[in-house]
Amino acid sequence: MSVLTSPKTYVGLAAFHAVDAVGCAVQIAPIKKILDDLGIPEEIRPVFPVVKAAAAVGLASVTRFPALARLTTAMLTLYFILAVGAHIRVRDKVVNTLPAALFLATVAVMTAKGPDRA
Repeated sequence: MSVLTSPKTYVGLAAFHAVDAVGCAVQIAPIKKILDDLGIPEEIRPVFPVVKAAAAVGLASVTRFPALARLTTAMLTLYFILAVGAHIRVRDKVVNTLPAALFLATVAVMTAKGPDRA
Protein backbone atom coordinates (compact mmCIF):
# COMPACT_ATOMS: atom_id res chain seq x y z
CA MET A 1 0.00 0.00 0.00
CA SER A 2 1.25 3.45 -0.84
CA VAL A 3 -0.15 6.90 -0.22
CA LEU A 4 -1.33 7.22 -3.83
CA THR A 5 -3.16 3.89 -3.79
CA SER A 6 -4.83 4.36 -0.41
CA PRO A 7 -8.61 4.80 -0.45
CA LYS A 8 -8.09 7.66 2.03
CA THR A 9 -6.17 9.55 -0.64
CA TYR A 10 -9.04 9.07 -3.08
CA VAL A 11 -11.54 10.33 -0.50
CA GLY A 12 -9.33 13.31 0.35
CA LEU A 13 -9.01 14.20 -3.31
CA ALA A 14 -12.79 13.79 -3.66
CA ALA A 15 -13.32 16.31 -0.85
CA PHE A 16 -10.93 18.73 -2.54
CA HIS A 17 -12.82 18.45 -5.83
CA ALA A 18 -16.18 18.90 -4.08
CA VAL A 19 -14.99 22.14 -2.49
CA ASP A 20 -13.42 23.21 -5.78
CA ALA A 21 -16.73 22.52 -7.57
CA VAL A 22 -18.50 24.90 -5.20
CA GLY A 23 -15.76 27.51 -5.69
CA CYS A 24 -16.15 27.22 -9.45
CA ALA A 25 -19.94 27.39 -9.23
CA VAL A 26 -19.92 30.66 -7.30
CA GLN A 27 -16.78 31.83 -9.14
CA ILE A 28 -14.79 32.99 -6.15
CA ALA A 29 -12.31 35.72 -7.05
CA PRO A 30 -9.12 33.59 -7.31
CA ILE A 31 -10.81 31.03 -9.56
CA LYS A 32 -12.38 33.74 -11.71
CA LYS A 33 -8.97 35.40 -12.11
CA ILE A 34 -7.32 32.16 -13.21
CA LEU A 35 -10.07 31.44 -15.74
CA ASP A 36 -9.83 35.04 -17.01
CA ASP A 37 -6.03 34.79 -17.31
CA LEU A 38 -6.38 31.54 -19.26
CA GLY A 39 -8.96 33.09 -21.58
CA ILE A 40 -11.70 30.59 -20.72
CA PRO A 41 -14.96 31.93 -22.25
CA GLU A 42 -17.83 32.69 -19.86
CA GLU A 43 -20.17 30.28 -21.65
CA ILE A 44 -17.84 27.33 -20.95
CA ARG A 45 -17.34 28.06 -17.25
CA PRO A 46 -20.58 26.38 -16.04
CA VAL A 47 -19.09 23.06 -17.16
CA PHE A 48 -16.32 23.19 -14.55
CA PRO A 49 -18.50 22.69 -11.43
CA VAL A 50 -20.23 19.74 -13.10
CA VAL A 51 -16.92 18.12 -14.07
CA LYS A 52 -15.45 18.67 -10.61
CA ALA A 53 -18.56 17.38 -8.83
CA ALA A 54 -18.54 14.28 -11.05
CA ALA A 55 -14.85 13.79 -10.23
CA ALA A 56 -15.65 14.06 -6.51
CA VAL A 57 -18.35 11.40 -6.81
CA GLY A 58 -16.13 9.10 -8.87
CA LEU A 59 -13.21 9.40 -6.48
CA ALA A 60 -15.41 8.94 -3.42
CA SER A 61 -16.71 5.66 -4.90
CA VAL A 62 -13.32 4.04 -4.36
CA THR A 63 -14.39 1.50 -1.73
CA ARG A 64 -17.53 0.29 -3.51
CA PHE A 65 -16.51 0.82 -7.14
CA PRO A 66 -12.70 0.87 -7.43
CA ALA A 67 -12.87 0.61 -11.23
CA LEU A 68 -14.95 3.80 -11.36
CA ALA A 69 -12.45 5.56 -9.11
CA ARG A 70 -9.64 4.48 -11.43
CA LEU A 71 -11.58 5.64 -14.49
CA THR A 72 -12.10 8.96 -12.71
CA THR A 73 -8.36 9.39 -12.18
CA ALA A 74 -7.83 8.60 -15.87
CA MET A 75 -10.34 11.30 -16.85
CA LEU A 76 -8.70 13.72 -14.41
CA THR A 77 -5.37 12.96 -16.09
CA LEU A 78 -6.88 14.17 -19.36
CA TYR A 79 -8.41 17.20 -17.60
CA PHE A 80 -5.06 18.22 -16.11
CA ILE A 81 -3.24 17.65 -19.42
CA LEU A 82 -5.65 20.20 -20.88
CA ALA A 83 -5.17 22.50 -17.88
CA VAL A 84 -1.38 22.43 -18.18
CA GLY A 85 -1.76 23.00 -21.92
CA ALA A 86 -3.95 26.03 -21.27
CA HIS A 87 -1.33 27.51 -18.95
CA ILE A 88 1.40 26.88 -21.52
CA ARG A 89 -0.75 28.34 -24.33
CA VAL A 90 -0.99 31.70 -22.56
CA ARG A 91 2.64 31.53 -21.43
CA ASP A 92 1.58 31.61 -17.79
CA LYS A 93 4.19 31.77 -15.03
CA VAL A 94 5.58 28.45 -13.85
CA VAL A 95 4.28 29.15 -10.34
CA ASN A 96 0.73 29.34 -11.75
CA THR A 97 1.18 26.20 -13.86
CA LEU A 98 2.75 24.14 -11.08
CA PRO A 99 -0.47 23.13 -9.24
CA ALA A 100 -2.02 21.75 -12.43
CA ALA A 101 1.23 19.95 -13.26
CA LEU A 102 1.42 18.41 -9.78
CA PHE A 103 -2.20 17.28 -9.95
CA LEU A 104 -1.46 15.82 -13.40
CA ALA A 105 1.47 13.81 -12.05
CA THR A 106 -0.54 12.68 -9.02
CA VAL A 107 -3.63 11.46 -10.88
CA ALA A 108 -1.51 9.87 -13.63
CA VAL A 109 0.32 7.75 -11.05
CA MET A 110 -2.98 6.97 -9.32
CA THR A 111 -4.37 5.81 -12.66
CA ALA A 112 -1.36 3.63 -13.38
CA LYS A 113 -1.38 1.97 -9.95
CA GLY A 114 -5.11 1.91 -9.22
CA PRO A 115 -6.61 1.94 -5.74
CA ASP A 116 -5.85 -0.61 -3.05
CA ARG A 117 -8.63 -3.09 -2.44
CA ALA A 118 -10.20 -2.39 0.94
